[in-house]
Amino acid sequence: MKYKLLGRSGLKVSELCLGTMGFGTEAGWGADKAASFAIMEAFANAGGNFLDTANIYKLGTSEKIIGEFIQPRDRDFFVIATKYSLKDNTTNPNASGNNRKNMMRSVEASLKRLQTDFIDVLYLHIWDDLTPIDEILRGIDDLVRQGKVNYAAISDTPAWIVSKGNTMAELMGWSPFIALQVEYSLLQRSPERDLTPMAKHYGMTVTPWAPLAGGALTGKYLKGGQGRVKPESNRRDENSVRITRVVMDIAEKLGVEPSHVALQWTRQQGFESIPIVGATRLEQLQENLRTLDLTLSPEDLRILDEASAIDLGFPHKFFREEGVRQNNYGGFYDKIVPRS
Repeated sequence: MKYKLLGRSGLKVSELCLGTMGFGTEAGWGADKAASFAIMEAFANAGGNFLDTANIYKLGTSEKIIGEFIQPRDRDFFVIATKYSLKDNTTNPNASGNNRKNMMRSVEASLKRLQTDFIDVLYLHIWDDLTPIDEILRGIDDLVRQGKVNYAAISDTPAWIVSKGNTMAELMGWSPFIALQVEYSLLQRSPERDLTPMAKHYGMTVTPWAPLAGGALTGKYLKGGQGRVKPESNRRDENSVRITRVVMDIAEKLGVEPSHVALQWTRQQGFESIPIVGATRLEQLQENLRTLDLTLSPEDLRILDEASAIDLGFPHKFFREEGVRQNNYGGFYDKIVPRS
């Protein structure tokens, strides 16, 4: 396992992030404590140090299991990322949302469940379209100054809001968002319209969730396998099946698993990306770790890109029109080297 810097920070995290949403057996699925321990042990033995959880995962059981696993081990080896925003109770209107009151309450509860004095990376989980971004930034910055949080990050939020937040953080001297967590895969490329270009501009690492589209990109549903993705889901519609077959064809040609191709594709985009690989069985993690041995060729990337291409819409398609390029660049478009 190699390590990458998370966003514009000096924090070193593993090339893959272990998703722990399935740690716990609430709702009739997931890994029990023993299986979760085995998965984390194997991940750590492979050099993995980046763990992703949230206050709401398995009603808090995910954080509890992580806390029990790490408590007798070297806390400083692990980089624990958790989230606040979503409800962990329904007793009052401020027990959910992005507001400062819920942030402070949720973080204190997470610290207790994780049995730690600090959270390495705190994500805002989902934008609530109510709380001012300056309230959020100032709240997280206060937690950083208190030593309860080391770094700020954000998930599932419109690009313009994240952009405003990071600009404001820079002007005010507050802790900026260093990572952006969004759904991103060969079956979900809409973040390419604004979110991933924004992340690249601000030097944020993208941490894709569902990089295998709930297992659809492994090809298991095409082989008659079962899972939590319903047949009526758009992850299993005609277009998704077509893309998955391309993934499977490339995997067969390379002698690897389709999951390796799908995961590696997210790692070879034009921005920093560390996919979140969830696992409820040890063999799932072991298979995902083998992704690190694969590098996709430019030709394979081209085939995958073309098969999964989306309509970027306005203004992105407009910018690419030949007449617009002629007017914008005076015929020199192909002779100008853009910033990396």
